[in-house]
Amino acid sequence: MADTTIERLDETHELIASDKVEGTAVYSPADEKLGTISHFMVDKQTGHVAYAVMSFGGFLGMGNSYHPLPWRALTYDVNRQGYVVDLTPDQLKGAPSYTSDTMPNWSDQLYGHRIDEYYEGTLGR
Repeated sequence: MADTTIERLDETHELIASDKVEGTAVYSPADEKLGTISHFMVDKQTGHVAYAVMSFGGFLGMGNSYHPLPWRALTYDVNRQGYVVDLTPDQLKGAPSYTSDTMPNWSDQLYGHRIDEYYEGTLGR
């Protein structure tokens, strides 16, 4: 019987599978753990990741808030084995966020603009 198992390559020097990024820690520059990557929002037209949605707070998945972070604002740090975003916990508390009870309307372009404006002003990018 032929071996039909395909070895899954889920990471290269330049690429990584989305399920390996989900659950990865996000840190502040001061090495404070801010949360973990919950999922991505991908632009259907360009195919690029627009936002990494970070889970913040809560206990055992209860009471979490979700913060969409512009993908370009994250930098992978090999030593931390996580992403770094130039935010403090206080800045994050004022950032656009939602809970599982208050899901945003991603179809509303104003929602995306509010996220982008917040981080452009906060991160200076």
